[in-house]
Amino acid sequence: MSEEVMLTEDRGRVRILTMNRPEKLNALNTALTEALLAWLRQSDRDDSVSVIVLTGAGRAFCAGADIGEFKDLTPDQTARVEHRAQLTMQSHHVFSQIRKPVIAAVRGAAMGGGAGLALASDMVVASENMKLGYPEIKHGILPAIVITNLVRQVGRKAAFELVTKGDPITAARAYELGAVNKVVPDANLMDEAVALAQSLAAYNPEALFAIKQLFHKVVDLPLAQGLEEGRKANVAMRAMHAKK
Repeated sequence: MSEEVMLTEDRGRVRILTMNRPEKLNALNTALTEALLAWLRQSDRDDSVSVIVLTGAGRAFCAGADIGEFKDLTPDQTARVEHRAQLTMQSHHVFSQIRKPVIAAVRGAAMGGGAGLALASDMVVASENMKLGYPEIKHGILPAIVITNLVRQVGRKAAFELVTKGDPITAARAYELGAVNKVVPDANLMDEAVALAQSLAAYNPEALFAIKQLFHKVVDLPLAQGLEEGRKANVAMRAMHAKK
């Protein structure tokens, strides 16, 4: 796992992952995407970690895909395109697959795939200077992989407006849409995000992880199926406590 493109720091049971391409506004190239996936999965396996904070170095969270990687593509390089698409899909899916809550601490630009990473996180603490958007339409392309989660986060009308107009929204507007949990002064961003993470990390990790797993399992299920999954989780948790 590359230490150059991803910085890590542990504060108690909180792990901070910092995307580290500040000169590129942390644009997602293959190396950074692979490092992000690897560190999220490794942190999920690490018993000393309960909560993850994801942020970006410098003045931006993540400007989206690094289009420089695609400028030399030729029509016969479909395998390279497919590999990158698979990495992108996995990077947005992994947040719901791992047991540990992920809090995004977002300042500056969160665009395209970067906006997708923020919204894929379980909670978002946003700086007042955050700009979140999906500008792909302005470049003649579409935000293909991020649309699925975007609709789930903000609803159909707001999501359609975001991807068809391509204009970024402010932190205040993102809060109105329910896309972020809290908006704070930029100087306080990391302190606020880490404090939130530490408050979650203080809870019983078995209960915290079980809540996240159940949440992502039931969020898109019909009511009856969701209640049944809740019943099974309730029984399992009570049985676990009875053994102690």
